[in-house]
Amino acid sequence: MITFKDLNLQEDIQKAIDKLEFVYPTDIQAASIPVIRDGKDMIGQAQTGTGKTFSFAIPIIEKIDLNNPNVQALILLPTRELSLQVYAEFLKLIRFSRQIRATVVYGGQSIERQIKSLKEKPQIIIGTPGRIIDHMTRKTLDFNNLRMLVMDEADEMLKMGFQEDLEIILKDTPKERQTVLFSATIPPFIKKVASTYQKDPVYVKIEAKTLTVEKIKQVYYEVKKEYKDDLLVRLLDFYHFKSIIIFANTKAGVDDLVAYLQNLGYSADALHGDLKQLQRDRVMNAFRSRNVKILVATDVAARGLDINDVEAIINYDIPQELEVYVHRIGRTGRAGKSGYAITLSNAWNRRRIKELESFTKSPLELKEIPTVEDVHAVTIKGIYNQIAEMISQKKEHKYEIVIQKLLADGYDGIDIINALMTMSIDDQEKEYRDIPIDKPREKKPFDRKERDQRRPRTEGTSDSKSSSSEPRTYSSSNQREFIEFEINFGKADQIRAVSLLDLFKKEADLYTGNIGDITIGEAKTVFQLNKQSVNRIMGLNGKKFKNKVIKLKKL
Repeated sequence: MITFKDLNLQEDIQKAIDKLEFVYPTDIQAASIPVIRDGKDMIGQAQTGTGKTFSFAIPIIEKIDLNNPNVQALILLPTRELSLQVYAEFLKLIRFSRQIRATVVYGGQSIERQIKSLKEKPQIIIGTPGRIIDHMTRKTLDFNNLRMLVMDEADEMLKMGFQEDLEIILKDTPKERQTVLFSATIPPFIKKVASTYQKDPVYVKIEAKTLTVEKIKQVYYEVKKEYKDDLLVRLLDFYHFKSIIIFANTKAGVDDLVAYLQNLGYSADALHGDLKQLQRDRVMNAFRSRNVKILVATDVAARGLDINDVEAIINYDIPQELEVYVHRIGRTGRAGKSGYAITLSNAWNRRRIKELESFTKSPLELKEIPTVEDVHAVTIKGIYNQIAEMISQKKEHKYEIVIQKLLADGYDGIDIINALMTMSIDDQEKEYRDIPIDKPREKKPFDRKERDQRRPRTEGTSDSKSSSSEPRTYSSSNQREFIEFEINFGKADQIRAVSLLDLFKKEADLYTGNIGDITIGEAKTVFQLNKQSVNRIMGLNGKKFKNKVIKLKKL
C-alpha cells in the first residue's frame, strides 16, 4: 500500500498532509493524482465519500504558477454546501503555501462580498455554475488564463438542470485547458462533454467496497403510511439516539415533520433549500453542537454535510434514486465509527428494499415494530443507567438535607425515591397509539384486457426529442402520462431550466420527477408535466416571477 510520501508531493502540501495526520491516500487519490499531475484530461468515476477532493486539489495546487496572478483553476460543484466543503479542503492543503489563494462563490451570498474577494486575485475559484456565469457576465471573473477546469459531482449538476450553464462555461474557457470530470455515474451528457471538450481523457473507475456502508447497520420497518408518524416516535424513544438525521423527500414534508416533533417536545430543526444561508448556518451549528438532536432534511443535505458524529439516519421517505439512498446513509458511520440506518417502508415496497440491497451489496434487516412495553423497558433501563452514572461520579449531594429530614419524619426510603423520580421524569407513562401490522393485499388474477382498457397505450413514445442540445429530460422510475404546458418566460427573460425547476419546487411543491422535457424559446417555454400535478401548477397563474406576472396555459 502506497503512502502520500510515495507520491512525492510538494513540500508544503506534504507538510499539510502530515498536519492532518493522513498517511495513506484513498484508492481514487492514488489513481487520480499522478494522472492529473501529468496534465492529462480525466474522467473519474467514484462515489461520494471516497476522498475525491484531494484527488484534484493536490495536483491543482502543485500546478499553480506563483508568478501568474490570474485565475488558473476553476472547480464547479452543484450546491453551495459542496462548494464550501471543497473550499475548506483547499484551505487545509494551502495552509503552508502562503502565495496561493482560493475563494468560493455561490448563490445566496452577497455578490459584493464575492467581488471584493475576487479583487484579491485568487488563483483558484470554487463555485456553483449559476453564480460563476453571473460573475462572467459582470466581467468580475476572467478565465482567459485558465489552465485547469474540474467538474465535481457532474451527474448531480446535470440532474439539477445545469447542463446549459456547464456548456456556456466550457465554451467560454480556453480550449487548451486541462479538463477533469468526477461523477458517480456516467450519463449521456457526461459522455458528450468528454467527446466534445476533453482530449483523450483517461478513465479512472473506483469500485466502491459495498459503497462505503460496511460499518452501517441497515434495517427497515414496514408500516402503513397513516401510521408512519407513530412509528417514528416509537423508534426515537426506543433507540434514544443523541444525534440523528431524518430524511424526507419534500420540503413541505420536512416542515410538517419538524412541527410535529417540536410539538411533542423533541429537539428538532429543518434543513432544506428554502432556507437562507444564515438560517442554514444557524441550524447546522446547533446540530453540530448537539443543541439540536434531530435534523430533518431534504436531499439538499444528503451531499456535502461534513459531520462525524451522527449516530443514525432515518429514511422517513424512501428516496426515488438508489444513489441518493447511499448518500443519505453515508451521513452516519463516518470517521471509522459504526452507524445505524433505518428506513420506513411498507409491505408494497419490498421490491424497492430488494433493489437497495442489490445496489449496496449489503442486507437490510426487517425489524419488528417495538411494542409499547419494549419502549417503556428501554426508558426504565436508561433511567437506571443515568442514576448509576450520577452515583459513580460522587458529586456533591445538594439535596441530602431534604432526604435526611424526610427519613427523620418517618417516610420510607423507597417512597421517597419514587416520589423524586416521578417529579423529575415525565415521559415514563407516555402513551403510544396502536400500530397495525402492514400486510400486502391479495393480488387479483391478471386480466390483460382489463389492464388495456384502464391504461392508454404508450407505444411510439420513444421517438420523442432526445438530442443533448434539446430540452432537459427528467426520467421517472414509473411510467407517467405527461401533459404539455406553456409559460410566458423564455430566453429573453434570461430563463434557464434550473430557474423554472426552482420556481416549480418553491411555489408549487413540484419536484423533478413530475417534469418532463423543457423547451426554452425566445419568449415562451414549453414543458411537460405529470397529469396528476395539473392543479398545483395552475396555482402559479397570476403570481409574479422575475418582476413579471406568470401566465400558464395547457396546450
